[in-house]
Amino acid sequence: MLSQKTIDVVKSTIPALSEHSVALTSLFYIKLFDNNPEVKPFFNVSNQSDGRQQRALAGAIVAFARNVENLEALAESVELISQKHASLMIKPEHYPIVGSNLLASIQELLNLSPDHEIITAWGEAYGFLADILSKREAEIYTANAARDGGWEGFRPFRVQKRVQESSLVTSFYLVPEDGGVLPDYLPGQYLTLRVPTPDGQTTMRNYSLSDKSSNKQFRISVKHEKGQEDVQPVGFVSNYLHTSVQEGSSLEVGPPCGEFVLDATLNVTKPLVFLAGGIGVTPLLSMVTTVLYQNPDQQAIFVHACLNEEVQAFRSTLDELSNVHPNLIVRHQYAEASTNNAVNDNVSSGLVDAAVLESLIEDDDAEYFICGPDSFMTAMTGLLAARGVPNSQVRLENFGPKVG
Repeated sequence: MLSQKTIDVVKSTIPALSEHSVALTSLFYIKLFDNNPEVKPFFNVSNQSDGRQQRALAGAIVAFARNVENLEALAESVELISQKHASLMIKPEHYPIVGSNLLASIQELLNLSPDHEIITAWGEAYGFLADILSKREAEIYTANAARDGGWEGFRPFRVQKRVQESSLVTSFYLVPEDGGVLPDYLPGQYLTLRVPTPDGQTTMRNYSLSDKSSNKQFRISVKHEKGQEDVQPVGFVSNYLHTSVQEGSSLEVGPPCGEFVLDATLNVTKPLVFLAGGIGVTPLLSMVTTVLYQNPDQQAIFVHACLNEEVQAFRSTLDELSNVHPNLIVRHQYAEASTNNAVNDNVSSGLVDAAVLESLIEDDDAEYFICGPDSFMTAMTGLLAARGVPNSQVRLENFGPKVG
């Protein structure tokens, strides 16, 4: 445990770190990549370029300082970080690299000597947190390897099939090259793909599993992030998958990870409400498909918001599910006017607002799962809060670093 003096010193830095948190994390990443370029494959260049990674880390540092004496308050964040680290194969030897660059950044930002009590206290606090994370990650590695068909590290897979789901989304069906079985996974979990980069290195990305669990194949459904010149960089891995990976191609794949899950084996007594924005449909589709397979009588509502029908993936899949399961209500919500409103009573135009939720949800006492862009999730959580839905009944997942 940390001493009271260490706790007090760390908490005393909250005002300064809150004010300069993004400056601190921006400086940290500069130092990290300059001093230890070997860690670059663990990071997403797009998230670095648009500042999301810096803002996410800034929020995490301040939250840790505020709760340094009560880490139970950060249990969800610890699990999220541990699952993400395990998916990227972060090991104990990586923590000193991050720690030394973080302390150097705090020292430079606050103009402190190396032996200042703030640097000493933050060193102890960081070491304490690193130990907690390393132990949890070790448990995840062990559990993944112990499952029937499980493994640790990266396993070679072959692309058995490609399916174009929309103008932007393609599904990749993956089977292990060794012909072995695959472990069961919880709906909502993701895979990590490691792909080569032009400089001879590798980079990694997480992609949600988009179907119910099968011991024969995995399915991921990837949006082609084409980027906009001078606005955002091209999504390197999504571009690689869409342009270079064909049926028969080989990919390196890590075991399923992730804490944004629905355990469909439990007796779910409340209705389930799934609110998907764009490609955020993928983990929620896995959830609803799994829960209805295991419990056909489960009451569920699925709202998929996207720009239009051309870019929407899995519309027919959701409609087929609702045809088989009358207890599933599906709504396709398009920001642009739909051309098929006259013949589809489950299609409407405009953003998902209070009126849309009011028309679909009779009883607010439900379990809510939300996934999509930051703006979508902010809007949905605001609408649910206005309806009086407790935070304990709302689960969130955004694709990219968690900001805020």
